[in-house]
Amino acid sequence: MQRIIVTDSTSDLDPSFFEKHGIHVIPLSVTIDGKSYVDQIDMSSEEYIKYLAEGNHDLKTSQPALGQFVEKYEELMKDDVEIISIHLTSGLSGTVHTARQASEMVDGKITVIDSKSISWGLAYQIQYLVKWIEEGIPTEEIVKKLEKVQKNIKLFVIIGQLDQLIKGGRISKAKGIMGNLMKIKPIGEVVDGKLEMIHNVRTQGACIKQIISDLKPFVGNDKVEAVGISHADAEGFMHKFKEKLDETFNIGSFQLGHTSPVISTHTGTGAIGLILLKEGTY
Repeated sequence: MQRIIVTDSTSDLDPSFFEKHGIHVIPLSVTIDGKSYVDQIDMSSEEYIKYLAEGNHDLKTSQPALGQFVEKYEELMKDDVEIISIHLTSGLSGTVHTARQASEMVDGKITVIDSKSISWGLAYQIQYLVKWIEEGIPTEEIVKKLEKVQKNIKLFVIIGQLDQLIKGGRISKAKGIMGNLMKIKPIGEVVDGKLEMIHNVRTQGACIKQIISDLKPFVGNDKVEAVGISHADAEGFMHKFKEKLDETFNIGSFQLGHTSPVISTHTGTGAIGLILLKEGTY
């Protein structure tokens, strides 16, 4: 039986990759001043960041509706296939929960996977998923392998503007105002799928130094398979970070780009997202 992958619009993979491997994408949506746009179709990550930088817009992201999943799953099941549906972490969006609900409403074998990641952390898992399906590995074994991949991923976020954390209720307004005045740059880490704030630093150099310090015991003597770095109007910072990482670790490849709307809505402009995948035996 043919296996088909379904995912969402937050992986940062190029559309040509989806087309090549027959992957179906159910996009999230972004809302700007009450007007809704389909993520990566009506609104690119780069365009969204421009609105974010202006600072005077009401910006939100929304998960796909239950009906979108049901419709897509039913459409695919007409050809008697098996579906593997993998999505951004449930710690930042209810997308996985909605996918699971839909899978219970449609006849057929549908496996829903919480990537516990986003951006290139999700992308690397999709790439492995494609590889293992092509190799004919059973779905149940693939799920276990992906759990191992997830343990080899570290995801850090450097917050650009505290205003977004205030809006999201992660810090108080008073702390946010003080932090902005002092030019504090909080560092968050996605731990078991949830964003946790772990450090406060004041300069780009200190951010890089702190994250590299956190990564060293995680990487140990292993090689780094890949590093994805995305930015929200902070390209110079991104390249500076890449240079320091390249000096410190043995890295197989880099992927660079813009943060997705789901991340940049939390982080504001000037932010960096860093995803590191170390080599492992799966």
